[in-house]
Amino acid sequence: MKTRILTLVALFIFATVTTAFSQEKRIDTEASSIAWTGYKVTGQHEGTINFKGGALEFKDGKLVGGTFTINMTTINTTDLTGEYKGKLDGHLKSDDFFGVAKFPDAVLNFRKVVETDDNIYRVAADLTIKGNKSPITFDIEVEANTAEAKLKVDRTKYGIKYGSASFFDGLKDKAINDEFDLNVQLKF
Repeated sequence: MKTRILTLVALFIFATVTTAFSQEKRIDTEASSIAWTGYKVTGQHEGTINFKGGALEFKDGKLVGGTFTINMTTINTTDLTGEYKGKLDGHLKSDDFFGVAKFPDAVLNFRKVVETDDNIYRVAADLTIKGNKSPITFDIEVEANTAEAKLKVDRTKYGIKYGSASFFDGLKDKAINDEFDLNVQLKF
C-alpha cells in the first residue's frame, strides 16, 4: 500500500514539475495570418487563407513543438477582383487543386525543433493537404507573443498536379510552378 501511495505521489510531482516548465500558447486565429503566392510562367497570384486553430509549445522558454489546422475553405485571391477572382477562387477550391469539399482542413504538425540562433528555430514538420502527408522543413522566428515563418510548399507532393510541367508536356505559358510560398504571421 505504501508503495502505491509513493508511486502516485511521485507521478503527481513529476506531472506538476513537467507542466510547470512546459507551456502551450494557442494562436489568436483572428490576428494570425497566412499569405500565399502561387507562380506561373506568365506571372503570379496572391491571396490569403485562414487558420482554424493552432498552438506553439514551449519548454523553459524555448520552442519545442506546434500544431496547426488551416481552414482550406477560406482560400481567397487578393490580386484579382470580380469575375476573374471568383473563377480563380473556385478553381483553387476544386478537386484540380485543394478539393476543399472533401478536404476542408490542412494540418501542420511539428516533429522536431532545433534552435539555430537566438529566437530562430529550424522546424521539421509533417504537412497534410488533401489527405496526403509529406515532410517539410522551414525556419520560424519567435519574439514575445509573435512568430513568423516562410514556407515553400511543393504542391505535387500532395497530389496537386494540375498545370504542372513536371507531369504534363506541352503546357508552354499555361504551366503553373510546383512550388508556392506561404508567409505566416502568428499572434498568441
